[in-house]
Amino acid sequence: MIKELQLSVSPDIAYDDDNLRQYISKTLHITPKDITGVSVIRRSIDARQRQIKVNLVVKVYINEQPEKHPLATPIDYPALPTDAPQCIIVGAGPGGLFAALRLIELGVKPIVLERGKDVDSRRKDLAEIARSGKVDSDSNYCFGEGGAGTYSDGKLFTRSKKRGPVDKILTILYQHGAQHNILIETHPHIGTDRLPEVIKAIRNTILSKGGEIHFNTRVTDIIVDNFEAKGVITTDGTEYLGPVILATGHSARDIYNLLVTKNIKLDAKGIAVGVRLEHPQQLIDQIRYHRPEGRGKYLPAAEYSMLTRVDNRAVYSFCMCPGGVVVPAASAPEEMVVNGMSSSARGSRWANSAMVVEILPEDIPGDSPLRMMEFQKEIEKRFYEDSSTLTQNAPAQRMTDFVKSKLSKDLPATSYAPGIHSARIDELLPQFISTRLQKGFQEFDYKNHGFLSNDAILIGNETRTSSPVRIPRDKDSLNHLEIKNLFPCGEGAGYAGGIVSAAIDGDRCATAAAQQLLSH
Repeated sequence: MIKELQLSVSPDIAYDDDNLRQYISKTLHITPKDITGVSVIRRSIDARQRQIKVNLVVKVYINEQPEKHPLATPIDYPALPTDAPQCIIVGAGPGGLFAALRLIELGVKPIVLERGKDVDSRRKDLAEIARSGKVDSDSNYCFGEGGAGTYSDGKLFTRSKKRGPVDKILTILYQHGAQHNILIETHPHIGTDRLPEVIKAIRNTILSKGGEIHFNTRVTDIIVDNFEAKGVITTDGTEYLGPVILATGHSARDIYNLLVTKNIKLDAKGIAVGVRLEHPQQLIDQIRYHRPEGRGKYLPAAEYSMLTRVDNRAVYSFCMCPGGVVVPAASAPEEMVVNGMSSSARGSRWANSAMVVEILPEDIPGDSPLRMMEFQKEIEKRFYEDSSTLTQNAPAQRMTDFVKSKLSKDLPATSYAPGIHSARIDELLPQFISTRLQKGFQEFDYKNHGFLSNDAILIGNETRTSSPVRIPRDKDSLNHLEIKNLFPCGEGAGYAGGIVSAAIDGDRCATAAAQQLLSH
C-alpha cells in the first residue's frame, strides 16, 4: 500500500528520518516496521509565526517495495545519426546547454560555441580576479561553461507557473548529479561546489550522443542572407552553418553591439541597479526565525525576500545567498561589479543579497536601444575608479551610514576576498537610486526589526541583474521578428531570469528551431 500524506511538523521531525518515521507510524496507527519507505515529495518552511512549522508532502510505503524513481524519470537521450541536421548554439550557459539537450532529443546535432573556458579552467581565472584584480574578458564569473550561474548559489527557484517544464529541468539536473532534494524543496539550490560537476556531466551527455562543444570560441559575426540567419563566424574566421540559437547571457555586450551594427532590431529593457548587502548570517537567522538562538540544529540558513515601492519604482532583494560570499563579477577590465554565491551547505557566517531599484527605459534619456547598457557601464566604471589601486577592491559602507548619508569610519569583516574600502556609496550611485534604497531599507527594517543594522555593509555595485536589452521575437515561432532561423534565447535575449527559466527557454527555442529545420 502507498499512502500520500500532507503534514505540518516541527523541524526536528521534518529533518530527521527516524523522527519522521516515528511520527508517521503514530499518525497512521501502524508500527515503524510496517513502513518500508518514506519519500518526501515537497518540503517548505513556514516561519511566519514564532512556532516554526515545516510543511511536507510524503509518500509512505507500507509493506511494499519503494519506487526506484518516485519523483523523476531520467530522460534517455538517443545517439545522433551521422547525417543529423545541425543547429548552432552561441553560449554554453543554461539556455545553451538545455537547448543542446533538447536538440539531441529531437534528432538534431547541436554545435555549441562558447567564448569562455570549461568549468575547471575557469577556476584559475576566477582566482586571479580575487588575487590581483585582473579580469579575462572571455573567462570570468559571467563567461565560460555553464554561464553566470555555474559559480553562484545555483538557485533553482523560478516564478514560472508551468510546473511541467520546471519539473523537467530539475529532473535533468538531478539526472546529471544534482542532489535529490532539488526535487523536493520549495526554493531548491545546488551550490557552487556541486554545480560545476553537474555542468560537466551535461557536457559529457552532449558529446557522447554526437553533439559538439567548442570552448575559447567567440562568435564575432552572424551570417544573414535575405533576412535569414545562415550561421556564424568566429574570431579565427571559421564559419559554422545552420540555424542560430543566440544564448549569450546578459553580459555579452559585444553581441549587442554586433546586432546594432547589422541593423538587427533590439529594444532597451528595464533593469535593476543597486548594491550587494551583507549581514551576519546569525542575525538573519534570528530575524527570520523569530528566536535569539537563530536556526538551531535542524533548520537551514535563513533566507529573506524583500519588496516595496518607493517613488513609483520597485525596491527589492534579488539573488539572496544564505551562508554565502560576495564575489567580483566584472566581465571586462576596468569594471566593478559584484555578485553573490554560496556552497551547497550554505555554511559561511555571512548572508548576502542584491538590493536593487527598478530602472525603466523611460528613466534614462535618449532613444538608443543600448542606453540601459551604457547606464550600467557608467556606474561600473565609477565604482572601479573609486578604488585607489584600480583593482577589484570594492567600495563599501555600513548600512546605517548609508541611510544617514555619511562615510563609515571603519568596516566590519567581510566575505569579499579582493578587499573593501570605505566609500560614500550613496554618492557613487545615482541619487534617484540611493534615495530609494535608503527609504526601502527603513521600510524593510520596520517589517523585519533589526534588518537595518550597523553590522551590515553595502559592497560595490550590483548592475547585472538582467539583460539591458530585449531581442524581439515572434511569440509562436520564437524567430527574431525580422530574421528567420535566428532564435534569441534566455537571459541575454531578455526572456529569462535565472537558471531554470533560462533552461526552460533553451528547451523551447530548441524545439522551435528543430521544428523548422526538420520540416524542410
